[in-house]
Amino acid sequence: MLSLQFGGVGLSAALTGILFSVALFLVGFVGVLLLGKFVFVPAVMRVLGSRGFDEAVRSLGSSVANAVVWVAAIAIGFTMAGYSAFLSAFAVFGGAIALAVGFAAQDLLGNFVAGIFILKDKPFEVGDWIEWDGNAGRVEDIDLRVSRVRTFDNERITVPNGDLANNAVTNPVAYETLRQKFVFGIGYEDDIAEATDIIVEKAEAHAEILDDPAPSVRVVELGDSAVGLQSRWWIGEPGRGDFVRVRSEYVTDVKEAFDEAGIDMPYVHRQLTGSVEVIESVADDE
Repeated sequence: MLSLQFGGVGLSAALTGILFSVALFLVGFVGVLLLGKFVFVPAVMRVLGSRGFDEAVRSLGSSVANAVVWVAAIAIGFTMAGYSAFLSAFAVFGGAIALAVGFAAQDLLGNFVAGIFILKDKPFEVGDWIEWDGNAGRVEDIDLRVSRVRTFDNERITVPNGDLANNAVTNPVAYETLRQKFVFGIGYEDDIAEATDIIVEKAEAHAEILDDPAPSVRVVELGDSAVGLQSRWWIGEPGRGDFVRVRSEYVTDVKEAFDEAGIDMPYVHRQLTGSVEVIESVADDE
């Protein structure tokens, strides 16, 4: 009978210890969880908002902050319950897993980080016309991992953000105006001043070419068969379609005016001189 009582006391003490550990775990876990949810996460969101981060970045920040809160709550709960050794072993195991995943997904993580910087720095935005690594198109979507670009042949290119963040990207529509250039070739016998006047006049007459800055012309080359006159003009609110159309209309107007004025636009040609000798081989008589 006495042994049963002592056994009951031992069982009761063990149960009390377990319940006490569970209570300590819940106190630590719930306390840290509430503190994180109502203090830490809102603080992170306020900081991201004050720095001007994009909505996608703020959403990512919220997810990461919540994950940190849950991990911290579990860690504090186990520590208060007296299971720090178990927590240390779990941390080592989790660190090894995280390292393996990091090596396996380093390109993915690199694109992810690059997407954050693109959304923050805004080298281009949705709707912009960009050029990079021999490609060009209009940005349709910027995600955290990839950006989607529609080419001018109506094709979609899905570009890893790392490619756009680590290479030079040209954004021709980043500003309100865009300068364009075109070289007109005229004959050596033609009047440079007359051709220059025509080029400037046609630029000034086009409704979508700006008067300020004014169009200008420079002699840029003396080629094999032509004198190169480079016309420089500016357009406002640039877009790919506007740029191509305006240039086509302007070059056509100059070409027609050159034809009316008798100004030649020579093309490169080659003239062979001399004689060609034909050598006949005579077979030896058998």
